[in-house]
Parts: sequence; C-alpha cells; structure tokens
Amino acid sequence: MSAFSALPGAVSEDEVVLHFGDPIREQRRLVAGTAVAPLGDRVVIEVAGEDRLSWLDSITSQSVARLGAGDSTELLILDPQGRVEHAAGVLEDGSSVWLIADAADAESLATWLQRMVFRSRVTVAVRPELDLVGFFAGGDAEAVVRGLALTPNGTALVWADPWAAVQLGGHQYATIEQHPSASYEWRVAIVDADAAASVVGLIDETAVGVAGILATEALRVAAWRPRWASEVDERSLPHESDWIRSAVHLSKGCYRGQETVAKVHNLGHPPRRLAALQLDGSDDVLPSPGDAVFAAEDEVGRITSVARHHEDGPIALAILSRRAPIGDLIVKAEGTDIAASQQVIVPADAGATADVPRLTRLSRRPAGQDPRNA
Repeated sequence: MSAFSALPGAVSEDEVVLHFGDPIREQRRLVAGTAVAPLGDRVVIEVAGEDRLSWLDSITSQSVARLGAGDSTELLILDPQGRVEHAAGVLEDGSSVWLIADAADAESLATWLQRMVFRSRVTVAVRPELDLVGFFAGGDAEAVVRGLALTPNGTALVWADPWAAVQLGGHQYATIEQHPSASYEWRVAIVDADAAASVVGLIDETAVGVAGILATEALRVAAWRPRWASEVDERSLPHESDWIRSAVHLSKGCYRGQETVAKVHNLGHPPRRLAALQLDGSDDVLPSPGDAVFAAEDEVGRITSVARHHEDGPIALAILSRRAPIGDLIVKAEGTDIAASQQVIVPADAGATADVPRLTRLSRRPAGQDPRNA
C-alpha cells in the first residue's frame, strides 16, 4: 500500500487514492504547482538492453530510435488494422527505457513486448515495486519530487507528458486557436518506496500538498488528453482522439498498423471523433463512462471520461459517430437527461490531409485528333 494512503483524509479504492477530502481544492493546488499526486492507477515497465530503442522504434507508432538520456515521448502499439491495443509514456535514461502504462494494460503490454523480443538484445520487466508521483512543472512540488526521483543511470526518472504541444512527426486535427493542453505541463516521477515515504514526510514541512486521482483526471479531461484506460476500446483509431499529435510519427519507418494510419490520415476520415462536453450541472448528476449520448432521438456516441472541474464545472469527453451533428447533445444517465454543450475536438472531416496530385490520363488528347496521328 502507498505511503500516501495513510495520510489524513485519504479516500482510496483498490489502492488508488481518489482524493484527500477536497478534490476541487486539490485541482487548484496541482495547477499552481504546489501539490503532488500518487498515481496508483499506473505501472512502470523497464525495457533494457542495447537494442531497446531501435527495437521499440520498429514495433510502435513513435520514432524513438534517437532518444537521448532524459528525453520523453509516448507510443502506441496498434493491431494490423491500425486500432490501438496499448499505450505508454516513454522515458529514456541512457541505459533503459521506462514505460508508464495504465495499470489495467501493463501486464498485457509487457507480455506482448516479451513475445516480440525474438533475437533482439532486449529485456522487458514490469516493476510493480516502484511508485509514480504526478505534479505540474514549475512549482514547489517539482522542487520536492524531482530530487527524490530514481536516478539508476544518472538521469532523474521524470517523464514529461508530450501532450502540451504537437510533437515532431505528429499532426493535430483540433482547429481551435488556443488548445487547452497549452498549460498542461504534466510530469510523472518514478520513485521507490523510501522516496515515496520521504515525499509524504515533507508534506508537513513544506508548502506542498497532496491530490488524488479525481483531481488529476479533471485536469486531464479539461486538456482533452486521451488515455488508454478511458478513451480506448476495441475499435479505437489514434485519429479519433487526436492522438496523432503526440503518440504517432507519420513519417517514420514501417510498423504494425502503419498502413491504416497513413491511409486514414491522407485519404479518408476516421469513423468516430472525440468531443468535449460541457454538462448541465443543475441536477447534480454526473454521467458515468459508457453512458449514451443522443442527438434528439438518435444515439450518436458514448461518454468516455467525466469530471468536475474547478473552473468549468461538470465536463466530459465522448466518442461520437463522425456523422453526429455539431450542436447541443443529451447524455442519458441514471434515468436523467443531461444537457450537454459540445465542443468539437476532432472535426468530422479530419484526415484526407494529403494534397494528392491529379495525374493526366494517358489517353487524353485534343478533341478531334486522330489517334493514329497523336
């Protein structure tokens, strides 16, 4: 059990701390850089060996072959049809690659990676004894946690979430002028049990507070940031949740699912699209992931994530049919119809970005010209 679970006010479920008594205040402190959050819903996987970077580059969506010590990114593992199977944050320390995966996906991801080793000089190990602590960059929380992060090879194990900006080789479908991720300077430190206890011990001695998963999830949803545990199902394409902006390199070499990624991006449209919903909070009822979204009488999608935000109130992410109308929607939850104002994240016409030249037909000739004289 995490040392954070013993703190006063901690409310936990399945060893994950949900909150410490005031999720709204916890959000504000996270944004201000004065709170840390134990991330019991995530697990670390270590990939070691001299072939680790070239090997990961060949089997995942991201270009990682040239990562240097301290570099962060994220990757997806796709099936042959381009659907998302696994996702992970990536941190290189010069000797190992550290993957940060959602807890429900970690074992499956590690097993798949182990099966793909073949003759590569690579080892894959789940590291359940390590803890993860999240915080926002630039404040007292970073000063406390960064100094306690593991440094097995001389580089502090602190992952910088790449979602704050479109990454090299990526592409953003959202057309909003100011993307809400611009201030999402999320960091995750990998620590051992002793360091986690030290962080807890410093809470009473510094201005740093603590926050639970309800707070971190609210800030994630407000930043439109997709997550494997929430936005991924058996049909998910990375285009649908705008995940190409941070987890897919469109011009790297071949990998499983690349053909579909390129085809949808260059020539077609994803069948579904992620949308942000501002929910009516007058009935004090929040929907749950999986609740249906309607346009008039037609079901057009499902809720994937929901939260109460410290500024925006009740908000949600939803995966909708590409043909779902642009406008107000209804979420049906616990027998209640909840009005939802929609903000488009992935437009219905996302994809088909390539300017494919139109080739002159070989048979084309001036009208009336005798083909024998052409």
